[in-house]
Amino acid sequence: MALPQTSKPDRPISSRPRPDEGPQENSLRPRVLDELIGQDLVKANLRILIEAARGRGEALDHILLYGPPGLGKTTLAFVIANEMGVQVKVTSGPAIERAGDLAAILTNLRQGDILFIDEVHRLSAVVEEVLYPAMEDYALDIVIGKGPSARSIRLKMPRFTVVGATTRLALLSAPLRARFGAVHRLDFYDMAAMVAIVRRSAAVLGVELAPGGAEEIAQRSRGTPRVANRLLRRVRDYAQVRGDGRITPQLAREALELLGVDALGLDDLDRRVLHTIIQKFDGGPVGLETIAASLSEESDTIMDVVEPYLLQLGFIDRTLRGRTASRRAYEHLNLPYPAQPEQPALFNP
Repeated sequence: MALPQTSKPDRPISSRPRPDEGPQENSLRPRVLDELIGQDLVKANLRILIEAARGRGEALDHILLYGPPGLGKTTLAFVIANEMGVQVKVTSGPAIERAGDLAAILTNLRQGDILFIDEVHRLSAVVEEVLYPAMEDYALDIVIGKGPSARSIRLKMPRFTVVGATTRLALLSAPLRARFGAVHRLDFYDMAAMVAIVRRSAAVLGVELAPGGAEEIAQRSRGTPRVANRLLRRVRDYAQVRGDGRITPQLAREALELLGVDALGLDDLDRRVLHTIIQKFDGGPVGLETIAASLSEESDTIMDVVEPYLLQLGFIDRTLRGRTASRRAYEHLNLPYPAQPEQPALFNP
């Protein structure tokens, strides 16, 4: 019996960015709030925040964006910078290894600039200690010398804005979380928003969509714009080779089936997780580590990449005893749902 293959980083429906997609993704990103589709509540709050700050001539309050990957946290940071007319400096938690790295970034910021920190929950404790006074007092504490002769110097900084992004809000330390004045969650996009995103991206790419073509791609995009844009590019390639370049519903279905993406946006790894819970463990409950070991996958991959969308679809449930598969999962996989045992009749004299 062949061992199950581990998941590949190039899954077509992966919401994680790829190194080679940078220029293509940047060309599809909206520049201002009016171009941003979906996330209406977040947009409304940010619009008020931005207009108030511009009216007072001040820098924005620090903003924390959290939610699953691929929903537009980085895009929002650039939109905010464009709306404020300031520069944005981009870094990430893992990239800032030492306090000196952060100090070098902070000293290059100008009045009103935005410092975007992706994966902000992965900042080390030492780096966070430098960031606290910078966010709160707009000052940078530097220690000069060592031993008894060491002394601390406080450098005043221009007022700037930290925009933090994280997919794991619970891993963010409480002191750091408390220093963000505005905290917003990005949710998965609904079908209408996804269709609009596909149509906008197709217009930017110069791709012609037949009626129903955008809907076919949108319904398989897992409510995630990054996935929608990636699938659109793959379908465009297929339509160019197998058709006349025009994306019809039939061509879109053929292209996405070739990629292994079904009508709900599930790929091979998603289906393997469901099959494991249903067929190996009788529908659950089964622990996350057990599922990961059965698939030769990392448990973090299952929890961060696979589970959010399966939970959104209602295909699995999290219980104290582990994961269980719902009736919807059985129906999607065309598997018979097990009959529930009859409850014993209550004694009624």
